[in-house]
Amino acid sequence: MALFLFGVFALLLVIGVPIAIALGMAAFASIWTFTTVDMSIAPQVMFKAVNSFPMMAIPFFILAGNVMSSGGISERLVKFASSLVGSLTGGLAHITVLASMFFAAISGSSPATTAAIGSVMVPAMTERGYDKNFATAVAAAAGTVGVVIPPSIPMVLYAVLAGVSIGRLFLAGFGPGILMGLSMMAVVYFISKREGYVGTGKFSFRDLLVSFKDSFFALLMPIIILGGIYGGIFTPTEAAAVAVVYGVIVGFFVYRELKIKDIPDILYKSAVGTAVIMFLISGANLFGWFLVREMIPQSIAAAMVAVTDNSYVIIFLINILLLILGTFLNTTAAIVLVTPILLPVLLQVGIDPLFMGAVMVVNLAVGMITPPVGLCLFVACNISNITLDAITKSVLPLLLVLIVCIFLISYIPGIVMFLPNLLMP
Repeated sequence: MALFLFGVFALLLVIGVPIAIALGMAAFASIWTFTTVDMSIAPQVMFKAVNSFPMMAIPFFILAGNVMSSGGISERLVKFASSLVGSLTGGLAHITVLASMFFAAISGSSPATTAAIGSVMVPAMTERGYDKNFATAVAAAAGTVGVVIPPSIPMVLYAVLAGVSIGRLFLAGFGPGILMGLSMMAVVYFISKREGYVGTGKFSFRDLLVSFKDSFFALLMPIIILGGIYGGIFTPTEAAAVAVVYGVIVGFFVYRELKIKDIPDILYKSAVGTAVIMFLISGANLFGWFLVREMIPQSIAAAMVAVTDNSYVIIFLINILLLILGTFLNTTAAIVLVTPILLPVLLQVGIDPLFMGAVMVVNLAVGMITPPVGLCLFVACNISNITLDAITKSVLPLLLVLIVCIFLISYIPGIVMFLPNLLMP
């Protein structure tokens, strides 16, 4: 049964069927072939997957990210990042990484982070003599923190599927996100020193204050959202709705760069983004329902534990699996597909599902700069108008340091669990 299910899914992917449809069709075919279940249950299972209050956070966070992206936020975050790290060797590349970390706390999406910051910084870097391939690679790699630093759409999805606290999982993302950002900045520094990329000028405390004042309302958004969640003022779903309202107020009345004519396009992008994710969730939930009904995850868990019950080895094997999946599955599809399979394994060997959720999101984020389905790579290449092959060499050092980060996060649990245990024990 498992071979048939995964075989049909793999075949459909190979012939170019979209992932959401491939998941649903593989599940339909398996249910029809191996069970006597009334097929009318399939649409009920698919609908149930998205018919939940926590899932409402996803469209609201997508809408909030699109509103903030259109309201002049990215340019202000870039200026603030420039005042902090622009004076360092390779200043513009450092600005790209730091601004992406700031924007990640607003958008919850890696491709959106790459698009927003990359569209500003890649042209700026190439104008200052940076190699275009290197500039594009930095923008793509920096975008990976978009789903790690909260709020994060994939984290919401994992939390719902695994039954863990969304608020605690958000807190678990800060340590890994900061580690990833600092690690990329270290690589950028050494490459820039070798290539002779200088800073943008001397550090100025006055410029820092001016840029902070200009970007204050953009920086305030994640504080309001996350502070509200951890202060018990509102739930993560309500926080997402608050983020939309805050973004509209800031865009229209504070920065005055959001116009009425922008609203239809923002709503359209948000609707399309939501539909894609919800369709994926529905198809993957039916896929997962068949897996659970036939006790396939339990069989996989038993097989893995039969090989070893050492949690360190299990974590290593899971990391390898997730890194491989991340090369050809997008983050949403991979989370919905893998979580029901891995959850019994985690529980059986005593690994905290919350901890593994953060590790999973980091793995799949790194997958976004790994060919052939490196979504952040495609977004960045589209900005620079270059081919994927052209930046493979430039992105490799950043990819390698992010893989090192994965294993540091996996084997030093405090990086993930310190804040959740401190603030939401």
